[in-house]
Amino acid sequence: MSVDIDTVKRVAHLARVKVTDEEAGRMTGELNTILAFVEQLDEVNVDGVEPMTSVVHQQMKKRADVVSDGGYPEKVVANAPASDDNFFMVPKVVE
Repeated sequence: MSVDIDTVKRVAHLARVKVTDEEAGRMTGELNTILAFVEQLDEVNVDGVEPMTSVVHQQMKKRADVVSDGGYPEKVVANAPASDDNFFMVPKVVE
């Protein structure tokens, strides 16, 4: 894929970036170099390669996925204006 000056100006317009003709000419070469590198990366065979989160192999730290009340419901409702049996009490808003 090759980029010309008109494409650079169109992309600059869409990005709301003002570029001069001189800058557009320079950007054309830079964008073509970037796109050539991306095409080169596309040739790499990555079949069977799993995505990585880091270049160093490590296990993700995970907590147990369990439902609990946190073990301290009294502390949770301690600052509530009103509570009953460790539940928040709110005034009725709909009659």
